Amino acid sequence: MNAPLGENPQELTGKNVVDAEGTKVGSVQQIYRDDATDRPEWITVRTGLFGMKETFVPLAGARRVGDECQVPYTKDQIKDAPRIDADGHLEPGEEERLYRHYGIARPGTAPSGTVPGRTTAAGAGMGTAGAAGAPGMRPPEERRRERTESRPLAGAGAGAMSRGRDTDARAKEQNPEMIISEEHVELGTEAHEAGRARLRKHVTTEEVHRTVPVSHDEAHLVREKISDEERRTGRTGQHKLGDGEVEVTLYEEQAVVRKESVPVERIRLETERVTEQQEVNTEVHREEVEFDDGKATGRRGRRNRGGPGPERGGMGPERGR
Repeated sequence: MNAPLGENPQELTGKNVVDAEGTKVGSVQQIYRDDATDRPEWITVRTGLFGMKETFVPLAGARRVGDECQVPYTKDQIKDAPRIDADGHLEPGEEERLYRHYGIARPGTAPSGTVPGRTTAAGAGMGTAGAAGAPGMRPPEERRRERTESRPLAGAGAGAMSRGRDTDARAKEQNPEMIISEEHVELGTEAHEAGRARLRKHVTTEEVHRTVPVSHDEAHLVREKISDEERRTGRTGQHKLGDGEVEVTLYEEQAVVRKESVPVERIRLETERVTEQQEVNTEVHREEVEFDDGKATGRRGRRNRGGPGPERGGMGPERGR
């Protein structure tokens, strides 16, 4: 590796992974170790729009940058890596596909395959790397023997396995192949704050006009003659000629205003969810293949998207995705 990852690479579990340009790719989920050397060789990175996909990334050339793990590959290259089940054993053929995709050579000391090395998905417990025979570990010979016993082959044995690998290598040299990738669109929704609704109240003043009946006393002069009967009987009393004065109290009503606050209406704020259709436009990229049959006519063909099979032009079978 270009830079050390520390004595315990399993501490990378759950750390963010960034590509060669510093762009976040995902987070480390599992660490795969070599069968024989017990050295960490691969990590799986959780990628995708909803984080449901785990992609294998080689640890060769990886280094720590702060709390992140930086790998010397681009984000697109990692996302386009071959899809391999991250819950089982990494077979030699699968490992070869990964090496070809990332354009790196298989280490000369690498055995035929790797197994998950005492690591699980993020958040699970992990053992500590150490010498064979330590608690929670098995010697490389025992792991290879267990793998061989659980996966018997025709003509089982080291020689038969070696011959099978040589045959596969010769077949690949005679029938070169390449992986064709394309982008798939994954659509989803995210909730974002679009605004805030508030309910306020404030006091306003308005003029009110009402008519109120009011009364008051008014004084006016009333003349009434005294009859002869009243004079004879003396009911008017004895009156002497002279000045005099009398007064009367006058009353009036005035309008009085009295105000009080009374509840008149209840108002509340409610929300409802409205669903509408929105058109989403994006661009996707895919790889196309052109081939030249090498003849003087220069006849060419293109990838047949209908599925794997021979291409017109005599090139032979091309594997689909």
